[in-house]
Amino acid sequence: MKREVAAEVMDMVRDAVHEMKARMRLDLRNSRKASRTDEAKLIGALLAAIDNAEAPPIRADAESKDRHSFFERSSEIERLTLDPEQLHAILLTEIQERDIAADEMERVGRPDLGERLRADALFAKRYIE
Repeated sequence: MKREVAAEVMDMVRDAVHEMKARMRLDLRNSRKASRTDEAKLIGALLAAIDNAEAPPIRADAESKDRHSFFERSSEIERLTLDPEQLHAILLTEIQERDIAADEMERVGRPDLGERLRADALFAKRYIE
């Protein structure tokens, strides 16, 4: 009984993260169609950060076990499963990095770039609210 409940909870967690990524991919597609290139670049960068976090770690002492032939159709390996808190933390880190970079751009006399980074951070906040 406990295993069934745990499996249901894991499915709900996977669904929540999957739904957020699907929403972001839809936003990316719509941004590209509307030629909003800055928005598309930002969403692509956010998705890349999530994809990187889902990559399984590579042990330095282990030889690669994922060998495949050039003609095989897939060389995919199982990705890590993020929970909603981890997804939130990744997006929050991306927002904070843009805010810090914006401060730095303003400090070095590039308020135009600082403004662009702040706009990106503000846009990205829509995914954590």
